[in-house]
Amino acid sequence: SVFFSHISADMKYWYWFNNIQLSLFRFTVKRSFSTSHSSVDSKEVKKFQLLAHKWWDEEGEYAALHSMNDIRVPFIRDTLLSMSSNYHLGNPLSGIKILDVGCGGGLLSEPLGRLGASVTGIDPVEDNIRTADRHKSFDPVLDKRIQYKSSSLEEIVEESMETFDVIVASEVVEHVADLETFIKCCSQVLKPGGSLFVTTINKTQLSYVLGIVVAEKIMGIVPEGTHEWEKFVPPEELERVLESNGFSVKTVNGMLYNPLLGSWGWMESTSLNYAVHAVKSGAWGQSHPTDAPSETDIQQRSATAGTTG
Repeated sequence: SVFFSHISADMKYWYWFNNIQLSLFRFTVKRSFSTSHSSVDSKEVKKFQLLAHKWWDEEGEYAALHSMNDIRVPFIRDTLLSMSSNYHLGNPLSGIKILDVGCGGGLLSEPLGRLGASVTGIDPVEDNIRTADRHKSFDPVLDKRIQYKSSSLEEIVEESMETFDVIVASEVVEHVADLETFIKCCSQVLKPGGSLFVTTINKTQLSYVLGIVVAEKIMGIVPEGTHEWEKFVPPEELERVLESNGFSVKTVNGMLYNPLLGSWGWMESTSLNYAVHAVKSGAWGQSHPTDAPSETDIQQRSATAGTTG
């Protein structure tokens, strides 16, 4: 350029060197900002990468998650139906947009899709998404109702502010790097009055003995190393974080897995596993009943609305 023809070689070098430094600084700052507050734990990603091809083996490592659908799907369905008088026979969740965070191979996304919901499943493990995509492609109805993305929750926030009616985070929060960031992001992508469903593991001595020692090391119900007891979340802590991010906690139910029967059931104690339903503050949530449905209500709605099959 004309400018460079009038300055010395030293000045050219100085100008070039400083621009390179500035570019590197901007890249470093941008990278630090984008990753320092991420809820994704890279160690967890590597852990689940190794099992990505086993999601749909009902007798394999994820057998307990398959059987958990027997209680978590009705819990989500009936709670949502109790909040609205409008539902479609056979497709009771029609018109509801659900974000399944940490969807894995789609074990929860698919039954929710069969109930009529429009489901977006996200997971940071690309192989999980490939497995989920492949499995739902065998069902033309699910193929239209469900879309999967290899993405973190933080990335979804950038494009989907207050987009979803419902978020499900089942067996996820005990694997995230930053619970506060995770819940804040959930609030950001959820519509006012929208519902958040969480299932996770309490941090107790009993959960260490049964969840780590027995389940992983002795019985092999889940692969050894799947969980870290230090990352288990007490319900009191989860409730505190939810309420500080604009949620109202409506239901906290204890869950129990019977490894001999391979089945789940509800219980009063939350000392092991538990499920939470919380509602983001907003007019929609305030104008509809948000208490968990009664047993009679569940039976009546299940009879008329259909099940997951």
